[in-house]
Amino acid sequence: MSSVDFLVKLRDAAQMMADATNEYLERLAPKEEKHNWNPSAILWKEAEGSKGLYERSEDINNLEFKAMLKDLASHSGKMQRNGYFYLDISKRNNCWS
Repeated sequence: MSSVDFLVKLRDAAQMMADATNEYLERLAPKEEKHNWNPSAILWKEAEGSKGLYERSEDINNLEFKAMLKDLASHSGKMQRNGYFYLDISKRNNCWS
């Protein structure tokens, strides 16, 4: 075997190892969350609680609102998205009123 043949086989083996490593790393990486609701399509009303101003919605007939509630349910009723904190207070036994 010539040195060129050896280097070609070594290169091919290294490329196979790199490809396998990339596939493994992609499987380990956290999945990017895709949100299927648009918060700007929900009717929000300003309210004031014991800790200050916040916005709330009761836009129950809005499909975006329903999708948000479903997403919140999958995150135990609270989540952060694009710098905003979302909380489903309907499941909090009125302790957030």
